[in-house]
Amino acid sequence: MFGNLFEEDDEAFMPESAGHDDRKLKGKDCEPPPPRGATNLCGIKNQGGTCYLNSLLQTLLFTPEFREALFNLGPEELGCVENKDKPEANVRVIPLELQKLFAHLLLLDQLAASTTDLTDSFGWSSNEEMSQQDVQELNRILFSALESSLVGTSGSDLIQRLYHGTVVNQIVCKECGNVSEKQEDFLDLTVSVNGVSGLEEALWNMYVEEELFEGNNLYCCGLCNNLVRAAKSAKLRKLPPFLTVSLLRFSFDLTKCERYKEMGRYTFPVRINLRPFCEKAERADSEYEYELFSVIIHKGGCYGGHYHVYVKDIDHLGNWEAPEEEAKPKLLNKDVKPPDSTLEREDPLSVLKAILSREESNCVLVDQLGQKLLDKIGVSWNKKFRKQYGPIGKFLQSHTDTFLLASNGTRVHLKLAGSAAPEPSQSADGEKMVDLSSPSDEHHWFDLNDSIVRPIREKDIEKQFQGKESAYMLFYRKLELQRPAEAKENPRYKVPVHLLQEIEEENGKLTQTRLEFDASSNTVEVRLHLASHYRVENGALQLCSSPQESVLQLPFDRRKTVGDFRLAVYQMQDQWEGDMALTVAKSLPAGLHLYDMLLDDSQSLYSAGVSDRSDLFVWNGREVGGVSIQTGEDWEPVLLTLLKPMEVVEDAAPGSGLCESPRGVSAGTTLGALRLALGREEALLCQEERAQGSPVSGWRVFPQDDMQKTIRELALRDGDSILILEPQALDTSQFTMNGDVVTVTTPSECRWLLVSYSPGGVAGGQEEGKTVQIPATGNMQESRRDSHYSHATGQFQDIKTVHAAVRG
Repeated sequence: MFGNLFEEDDEAFMPESAGHDDRKLKGKDCEPPPPRGATNLCGIKNQGGTCYLNSLLQTLLFTPEFREALFNLGPEELGCVENKDKPEANVRVIPLELQKLFAHLLLLDQLAASTTDLTDSFGWSSNEEMSQQDVQELNRILFSALESSLVGTSGSDLIQRLYHGTVVNQIVCKECGNVSEKQEDFLDLTVSVNGVSGLEEALWNMYVEEELFEGNNLYCCGLCNNLVRAAKSAKLRKLPPFLTVSLLRFSFDLTKCERYKEMGRYTFPVRINLRPFCEKAERADSEYEYELFSVIIHKGGCYGGHYHVYVKDIDHLGNWEAPEEEAKPKLLNKDVKPPDSTLEREDPLSVLKAILSREESNCVLVDQLGQKLLDKIGVSWNKKFRKQYGPIGKFLQSHTDTFLLASNGTRVHLKLAGSAAPEPSQSADGEKMVDLSSPSDEHHWFDLNDSIVRPIREKDIEKQFQGKESAYMLFYRKLELQRPAEAKENPRYKVPVHLLQEIEEENGKLTQTRLEFDASSNTVEVRLHLASHYRVENGALQLCSSPQESVLQLPFDRRKTVGDFRLAVYQMQDQWEGDMALTVAKSLPAGLHLYDMLLDDSQSLYSAGVSDRSDLFVWNGREVGGVSIQTGEDWEPVLLTLLKPMEVVEDAAPGSGLCESPRGVSAGTTLGALRLALGREEALLCQEERAQGSPVSGWRVFPQDDMQKTIRELALRDGDSILILEPQALDTSQFTMNGDVVTVTTPSECRWLLVSYSPGGVAGGQEEGKTVQIPATGNMQESRRDSHYSHATGQFQDIKTVHAAVRG
């Protein structure tokens, strides 16, 4: 399947093609890689379809003896990667890149490491990186490639020493007793899944059961020179320090002529004794005992899926914390006993002692202790005691005078008062004991799923016995293999000095890059509006000068405090006197409006809601130009269009049109206050109700009760129109009142608008404003929609007709 992907020939190290360079460039990102997570373990990036490779590499990394044997090979034996293109250099690229990757996984402060350099050393193209392959076959081919690469070095026997075992196949003649045998090496044991309940049954079928040759199926004995009855069997002769087991999950249905995945339940133990499957020999039991330390898991079907791996952190390099409970607490079923009133529920020591004392042997599995506590008192340890006393395992460790742990910390014993407790090395029933000061091994299992690393419990392995997501490869290590004390919690152990120096330099660069990136990504540009350049008009703040003079741009780190920002503004405005208030502002159609004031100087700009291109108003916090300012959403200004009948227009008959003018009004202003501000106490205020396309517009008169309602309560919005009519206007033919509806008739042949215009372009300019009459093409609502409001002039301007009318 993999072909010559691992051949270290000249072609494998030819300069990369343009397409390969593009692939590398695509992987670069301006954002630096994030640091490690809470587990302090590093994941591996998926290049598109390399999850199977990532799972195997993590297994090798968490095989300390393999990792350290690889680190023991120095540049004098392996060469240097920099010299790989030199013809005379003998550079062993694959082990060098593995060393570098392992060092990165152990020490580089990043969330996930890249395998690009390693796969390049394999000679892989983007096709191989995007295509998922079988991890069992990869395991064999990678080991074969390593063996070939390490020939002539002190590590030439690395794979042979750690992983190779031997099986002996025997045929015993039932007539003469002659034994014919053939010995075979194995890198992994391939065991059947179909029709088998678990690993131990599969091994029994392979290495204990005999196949008999009898009846029509006889064996030709070379010594008897005749067809005889015989028995065929196989036994494990040499066991490696690390045993790899490949599960045959994929089978072929001869009836349907298609592949399928075995998803039935298939158990495997965390610890296993292989003596029953080996040749008889006078050896200690410890040589046959193995413990599980890695499970590669396949999720999916036979034509595709995803790999991840459960590993046991032998050297305690990661930070293990109890995983969050994914499911909601289950309701107690009918079988759960009610809380025991005799227990001192508030004292965890008394509760646990009572539970253990009621067990027949005064001991229980640690995993079951929490459930028994829940059954007894009706509440879990985490909910009742964890906050004050910590995890239940830690609590047991702190009370060595009361509890002892057996079976590597998986079983807890109660020391009985008044009787001699078993020695720490051995319990009364012969179990080996461990010191409670060392945490249980179950606390060092992790799920490494490409870039994601999370802690799991040892019991979570049982979830992979069956189903679409199930165990595919098992890795065991001899129980007698001991780790040196200095290797515990020490990721630098045995890492070559030159790699330590490289990692230290790279970590320094990463730290600096992150600081620079954080500064740049958190720098926001704030627009400062200075109060001295604004005036209050019609409920909103209007510019008195050009935007270039009144608005300042200030780049600032949003992680800094409001106090820091205020100080920076003070330094920019050295002429400022008195208090300085910073208030969030927003530009609305009616003008600038103020909202929340930044009061807490210890709060960060980010927490205060200041983002890029936010507007802040700089003032004294009370008034602008002697006018008090109402702030907040309740006082947002609404830009209304006020219409009133024409009074005097050159060359036009009285009453033949309407005059339109914009006006900003605070949303908290009542309609009556608006009428009073307009100086029209007796006038009727009307809201338009026009039928689409009709030349006649209807206006509903606001009732007297509405005079006490605010603009917000009346749901008036920007652009809404209000018609102002004096009572005498109803005497003309243009306006007709029927009930509370006023009808305005505008003949199509004489429809026009009167628009105010300031040629100076800035309010308050020296040039006198002009009033012009322009034709109203289409209905009035459409005409107003095509108009443009200028904050500089404070007026609407019809884009197409106003300027032409003025020029005329």
